[in-house]
Amino acid sequence: MTRILVVYYSSWGHVETMAEAEAEGARSAGAEVTIKRVPELVPPDAAAKAHYKLDQRAPLVTVDELPEYDGIIFGTPTRFGNMASQMKNFLDQTGKHWVSGALTGKPAAVFTSTGTQHGGQESTILTFHTVLLHLGFVVVGLPYAFKGQNGTAEVMGNSPYGASTIADGDGSRRPSVVELEGARWQGRHLAVIASKLASPGVDLAAG
Repeated sequence: MTRILVVYYSSWGHVETMAEAEAEGARSAGAEVTIKRVPELVPPDAAAKAHYKLDQRAPLVTVDELPEYDGIIFGTPTRFGNMASQMKNFLDQTGKHWVSGALTGKPAAVFTSTGTQHGGQESTILTFHTVLLHLGFVVVGLPYAFKGQNGTAEVMGNSPYGASTIADGDGSRRPSVVELEGARWQGRHLAVIASKLASPGVDLAAG
Protein backbone atom coordinates (compact mmCIF):
# COMPACT_ATOMS: atom_id res chain seq x y z
CA MET A 1 0.00 0.00 0.00
CA THR A 2 1.25 3.48 -0.90
CA ARG A 3 2.28 5.48 2.16
CA ILE A 4 1.55 9.21 2.16
CA LEU A 5 2.58 11.78 4.78
CA VAL A 6 0.66 15.01 5.25
CA VAL A 7 2.92 17.31 7.25
CA TYR A 8 1.81 20.81 8.15
CA TYR A 9 2.13 23.85 10.37
CA SER A 10 -0.99 25.68 11.55
CA SER A 11 -1.34 28.57 13.99
CA TRP A 12 -5.12 28.94 14.12
CA GLY A 13 -6.39 25.68 12.63
CA HIS A 14 -7.07 26.64 9.02
CA VAL A 15 -4.17 24.65 7.61
CA GLU A 16 -4.94 21.83 10.05
CA THR A 17 -8.45 21.56 8.55
CA MET A 18 -7.05 21.59 5.02
CA ALA A 19 -4.54 18.89 6.01
CA GLU A 20 -7.38 16.62 7.06
CA ALA A 21 -9.07 17.15 3.68
CA GLU A 22 -5.82 16.39 1.84
CA ALA A 23 -5.57 13.17 3.85
CA GLU A 24 -9.15 12.23 3.00
CA GLY A 25 -8.37 12.63 -0.68
CA ALA A 26 -5.25 10.48 -0.47
CA ARG A 27 -7.12 7.75 1.41
CA SER A 28 -9.81 7.74 -1.28
CA ALA A 29 -7.09 6.56 -3.69
CA GLY A 30 -6.30 3.64 -1.40
CA ALA A 31 -3.24 5.14 0.29
CA GLU A 32 -2.21 4.70 3.91
CA VAL A 33 -2.04 8.26 5.23
CA THR A 34 -0.31 9.75 8.26
CA ILE A 35 -0.90 13.33 9.39
CA LYS A 36 1.85 15.04 11.40
CA ARG A 37 2.89 18.61 12.18
CA VAL A 38 6.17 20.44 12.53
CA PRO A 39 7.24 21.80 15.94
CA GLU A 40 6.08 25.21 17.15
CA LEU A 41 8.80 27.83 17.57
CA VAL A 42 6.70 30.47 19.35
CA PRO A 43 7.04 30.34 23.18
CA PRO A 44 3.96 28.80 24.84
CA ASP A 45 2.98 32.00 26.65
CA ALA A 46 3.16 34.07 23.47
CA ALA A 47 1.26 31.43 21.50
CA ALA A 48 -1.52 31.35 24.08
CA LYS A 49 -1.75 35.14 24.14
CA ALA A 50 -2.09 35.14 20.34
CA HIS A 51 -4.88 32.53 20.62
CA TYR A 52 -2.96 29.86 18.72
CA LYS A 53 -4.78 26.54 18.41
CA LEU A 54 -2.71 24.51 20.82
CA ASP A 55 -4.88 21.37 21.00
CA GLN A 56 -4.01 19.92 17.60
CA ARG A 57 -4.18 16.14 17.55
CA ALA A 58 -1.44 15.45 15.01
CA PRO A 59 1.86 14.27 16.53
CA LEU A 60 5.14 15.97 15.73
CA VAL A 61 7.09 14.87 12.68
CA THR A 62 10.83 14.19 12.54
CA VAL A 63 13.15 14.78 9.62
CA ASP A 64 14.45 11.22 9.81
CA GLU A 65 11.10 9.66 8.89
CA LEU A 66 10.53 11.53 5.62
CA PRO A 67 12.18 8.90 3.37
CA GLU A 68 9.81 6.25 4.75
CA TYR A 69 6.91 7.64 2.71
CA ASP A 70 6.11 7.28 -0.99
CA GLY A 71 4.80 10.84 -1.23
CA ILE A 72 4.53 13.91 0.99
CA ILE A 73 1.98 16.73 1.11
CA PHE A 74 3.16 19.90 2.87
CA GLY A 75 0.86 22.53 4.35
CA THR A 76 1.83 25.96 5.63
CA PRO A 77 0.17 29.31 6.22
CA THR A 78 1.59 32.35 4.48
CA ARG A 79 3.91 34.72 6.28
CA PHE A 80 4.53 37.85 4.19
CA GLY A 81 4.15 35.91 0.95
CA ASN A 82 6.31 33.00 2.00
CA MET A 83 6.10 29.84 4.09
CA ALA A 84 5.93 30.10 7.88
CA SER A 85 9.27 30.05 9.71
CA GLN A 86 8.23 26.91 11.56
CA MET A 87 8.02 24.99 8.28
CA LYS A 88 11.21 26.52 6.90
CA ASN A 89 13.06 25.63 10.10
CA PHE A 90 11.95 22.03 9.66
CA LEU A 91 12.98 21.91 6.00
CA ASP A 92 16.35 23.46 6.82
CA GLN A 93 17.11 20.29 8.79
CA THR A 94 16.77 18.01 5.75
CA GLY A 95 20.33 18.57 4.53
CA LYS A 96 21.31 14.94 4.96
CA HIS A 97 18.47 13.90 2.66
CA TRP A 98 19.70 16.42 0.10
CA VAL A 99 23.19 14.92 0.32
CA SER A 100 22.03 11.30 0.16
CA GLY A 101 19.27 11.82 -2.38
CA ALA A 102 16.83 9.96 -0.12
CA LEU A 103 13.86 12.05 -1.31
CA THR A 104 14.74 12.08 -5.00
CA GLY A 105 11.86 11.09 -7.25
CA LYS A 106 9.19 11.16 -4.57
CA PRO A 107 6.12 13.27 -5.40
CA ALA A 108 5.31 16.22 -3.15
CA ALA A 109 2.53 18.81 -3.09
CA VAL A 110 1.92 22.04 -1.18
CA PHE A 111 -1.20 23.77 0.14
CA THR A 112 -1.54 27.01 2.04
CA SER A 113 -3.73 29.56 3.83
CA THR A 114 -3.60 33.34 3.63
CA GLY A 115 -5.38 36.16 5.42
CA THR A 116 -6.45 37.88 2.20
CA GLN A 117 -7.26 36.81 -1.33
CA HIS A 118 -3.99 38.13 -2.74
CA GLY A 119 -1.84 37.78 0.36
CA GLY A 120 0.52 35.10 -0.96
CA GLN A 121 -1.72 32.30 -2.23
CA GLU A 122 0.57 31.60 -5.15
CA SER A 123 3.93 33.00 -4.04
CA THR A 124 3.99 30.86 -0.91
CA ILE A 125 3.45 27.66 -2.85
CA LEU A 126 5.81 28.58 -5.69
CA THR A 127 8.68 29.48 -3.35
CA PHE A 128 8.03 26.27 -1.42
CA HIS A 129 8.40 24.39 -4.72
CA THR A 130 11.94 25.73 -5.00
CA VAL A 131 12.93 23.94 -1.79
CA LEU A 132 11.23 20.73 -2.93
CA LEU A 133 13.12 20.77 -6.23
CA HIS A 134 16.44 21.15 -4.42
CA LEU A 135 15.58 18.05 -2.39
CA GLY A 136 14.76 16.08 -5.53
CA PHE A 137 10.99 15.87 -5.16
CA VAL A 138 8.66 15.62 -8.15
CA VAL A 139 6.32 18.61 -7.72
CA VAL A 140 2.57 17.97 -7.94
CA GLY A 141 0.06 20.81 -8.21
CA LEU A 142 -3.71 21.15 -8.51
CA PRO A 143 -4.47 20.87 -12.24
CA TYR A 144 -7.41 22.55 -13.91
CA ALA A 145 -8.87 19.06 -14.17
CA PHE A 146 -10.22 20.09 -10.78
CA LYS A 147 -13.10 22.18 -12.11
CA GLY A 148 -13.64 23.93 -8.78
CA GLN A 149 -10.95 26.41 -9.76
CA ASN A 150 -13.25 27.98 -12.32
CA GLY A 151 -15.93 30.57 -11.67
CA THR A 152 -16.21 33.95 -9.95
CA ALA A 153 -19.39 33.47 -7.94
CA GLU A 154 -17.49 33.46 -4.65
CA VAL A 155 -14.19 34.48 -3.15
CA MET A 156 -12.06 31.35 -2.91
CA GLY A 157 -8.56 29.98 -2.78
CA ASN A 158 -6.98 27.23 -4.95
CA SER A 159 -4.66 27.68 -7.92
CA PRO A 160 -2.92 25.33 -10.35
CA TYR A 161 0.04 25.38 -7.96
CA GLY A 162 -1.87 23.91 -5.02
CA ALA A 163 -4.94 23.98 -2.83
CA SER A 164 -5.45 26.99 -0.58
CA THR A 165 -7.90 28.76 1.68
CA ILE A 166 -8.50 32.36 2.76
CA ALA A 167 -8.74 32.93 6.51
CA ASP A 168 -9.54 36.68 6.49
CA GLY A 169 -7.44 39.10 8.46
CA ASP A 170 -8.89 38.09 11.81
CA GLY A 171 -8.96 34.38 11.05
CA SER A 172 -12.75 34.26 11.19
CA ARG A 173 -13.27 32.63 7.80
CA ARG A 174 -12.98 28.84 7.74
CA PRO A 175 -12.11 26.73 4.66
CA SER A 176 -15.04 26.75 2.25
CA VAL A 177 -16.63 23.79 0.50
CA VAL A 178 -14.75 24.36 -2.75
CA GLU A 179 -11.45 24.92 -0.96
CA LEU A 180 -11.84 21.62 0.90
CA GLU A 181 -12.80 19.94 -2.36
CA GLY A 182 -9.59 21.26 -3.88
CA ALA A 183 -7.56 19.85 -1.01
CA ARG A 184 -9.22 16.45 -1.36
CA TRP A 185 -8.65 16.46 -5.12
CA GLN A 186 -4.98 17.33 -4.66
CA GLY A 187 -4.53 14.67 -1.99
CA ARG A 188 -5.99 12.01 -4.26
CA HIS A 189 -3.95 13.25 -7.23
CA LEU A 190 -0.72 13.03 -5.22
CA ALA A 191 -1.55 9.55 -3.94
CA VAL A 192 -2.28 8.23 -7.44
CA ILE A 193 1.02 9.58 -8.74
CA ALA A 194 2.90 8.21 -5.72
CA SER A 195 1.38 4.78 -6.31
CA LYS A 196 2.57 4.77 -9.91
CA LEU A 197 6.08 5.92 -9.02
CA ALA A 198 6.34 3.37 -6.20
CA SER A 199 5.43 0.46 -8.49
CA PRO A 200 7.97 -2.38 -8.76
CA GLY A 201 10.57 -1.68 -11.38
CA VAL A 202 10.37 2.10 -11.09
CA ASP A 203 13.66 3.59 -9.87
CA LEU A 204 12.78 6.83 -8.07
CA ALA A 205 16.35 8.09 -8.26
CA ALA A 206 16.97 7.13 -11.89
CA GLY A 207 18.57 9.83 -13.97
